[in-house]
Amino acid sequence: MTTHQSGPTGGAGSDGEPENRAVRPHSGRWTDLAAVASFVVLAFWVTLRLWWDPGHGVRDNPTDQAQFEWMMAHGARVVTDFAYPFGSDRMNVPESVNLVANTSVLSVSLPLSPLTLLAGPRAAFLVFLTGALILTATSWYFVLSRVVVGSRGPAWLGAAFCGFAPAMVSHANAHPNIVAQYVVPLIVWRTLRLAEPGRWLRNGLLLGLLIVWQAFLNLEILLVTAIGLGVVVAALAIGRPELRRSARPFLAGLAVAAVLAGALLAYPLHVQFFGPGAYQGLSRLIRGYSTDLWSFVSFAGESFAGDPEGAGRLAVNPTEENAFFGWPLVILVAALVWWLRRNVVVVGLAVLGLLLAVLSLGREIRFNGHPTGVPGPWALLENLPVLHSVVPTRWSLAITPIVGVLLALGAERVRQLAREHPQQRRPIRTVTALVLAMALVPILPTPLPTTRIEPTPQFVTAGAWRPYLAGGRSLVTLPMPDSNYAEPLRWSAETGLEMPIARGYFLGPDTRPDAPEGRIGIFGAPPRTTSTFFDQIRRTGEVPPITAQTRLAVLDDLRYWRAGVVVLGPHPREEALRRGMTALTGIEPVRTGGVWLWDVRPLID
Repeated sequence: MTTHQSGPTGGAGSDGEPENRAVRPHSGRWTDLAAVASFVVLAFWVTLRLWWDPGHGVRDNPTDQAQFEWMMAHGARVVTDFAYPFGSDRMNVPESVNLVANTSVLSVSLPLSPLTLLAGPRAAFLVFLTGALILTATSWYFVLSRVVVGSRGPAWLGAAFCGFAPAMVSHANAHPNIVAQYVVPLIVWRTLRLAEPGRWLRNGLLLGLLIVWQAFLNLEILLVTAIGLGVVVAALAIGRPELRRSARPFLAGLAVAAVLAGALLAYPLHVQFFGPGAYQGLSRLIRGYSTDLWSFVSFAGESFAGDPEGAGRLAVNPTEENAFFGWPLVILVAALVWWLRRNVVVVGLAVLGLLLAVLSLGREIRFNGHPTGVPGPWALLENLPVLHSVVPTRWSLAITPIVGVLLALGAERVRQLAREHPQQRRPIRTVTALVLAMALVPILPTPLPTTRIEPTPQFVTAGAWRPYLAGGRSLVTLPMPDSNYAEPLRWSAETGLEMPIARGYFLGPDTRPDAPEGRIGIFGAPPRTTSTFFDQIRRTGEVPPITAQTRLAVLDDLRYWRAGVVVLGPHPREEALRRGMTALTGIEPVRTGGVWLWDVRPLID
């Protein structure tokens, strides 16, 4: 069940010029190498500033970078210490963190564990991010060139867009799990091969393994891929009656894939939805992250024609610019769909893209930064099981590979026209090049902006914390780690997670008895007196009033966290944070190893 009329490779030779294969048998290989090399260059261009200065990190999303560095350290710890892979007690002491319900990326952190151990979690994160861009484009290139269009030039065009479109560059701001979509084209390929007669068992097993691989990379992408493939397969079944004869091997292979994936994922999914630290959907605030209608024709902040300030008014944050295609490309895609409307795959992709765009608008449609009061279809779906854990704006992220495939199909059709009309070849190619330049040059990526990362204090790197945490105690940091301040996760990662920390940055259940939305997922642990106290200092720079009741509550918190030591590293509010902790405990801090230190063991014992 292939998307091209002429067979599994589109009826063309492996390099798109079958008549030359006898003359240049290896030309296709050199073309492949050149394509992959171009993806490598583009990936290093996007991440250039991160490689240029190892002391810098992602400017627009430093907390997620710290979290992924922690996840890479967790993967290494699973390999070296045989730690439990689906949860961890090295953060959020004395509770734990449900890592299946978070971005644990085990399918990457485990293979990269030697690099993490050798070069550190920050290097592993950077290799993960850069490699995700390269592999995603490369995977799409080989699937497009071998399965969808059958020629290399159009495949390169589509793959380059799939790997480096504005949405992908936006998520390169410390969302490597979302950028790493290299399994998606493989799932598409193996799904289409399910219809191959006589190989339903083999094809089903391969597809099932790919599904498991993607599940441990990003379940959200897997869900969208499954929905997209369902629409495309349905379009093929409706539009090409001859393919219905392959329904039996296709369904048999699909059943094998479902059984294998279900068996391998049964326990992890049970942990995710019912294990310690499981939650029941995301908060209403997060589920309100939607796509602004005007963003579809606007330019992303990290693109050649983009304006970061203007894009910032349309997106939730610089990491979620999922639908910034620009008006020239929107016009081109609409023209391509109309031109190729007799191709059932094109129609199916267009319907799917429109559906995803509508869903991404969220519960209330916004236009140019302003709510319109018009409800979106998502309002009827957002509270359903599974869907209540989806961020609606991410639906528009899935439009990127759809546009990439449409560009490849359109370029292949132009190529065929040029071959059918050799006397018009030059003007056809000239017009095509101009149109593509007008649509794609404005959205070419720019290097990610970076900022300096504070070096990890010597107190951490030298292991001076170890005596304070003996006996199962934890380290408490000021301010306490959350979605706004995640440096302690980076410190813990650099110790190989040997240094357990109180609280953290993760998605976990809101377990407060009076939680307004029930046991929904929130960033970090539920607030306590101490965390709220220091969060207020972090935001305002002022020390809140302290009462005897406040001191007792803080003492209870320190006992709850089994605190061995409280430390304060470099921070813009350092002076106020130091005064606040000293006033609460009556202990004068000691300056050592680049941190202020409060030994609270005598206090809580």
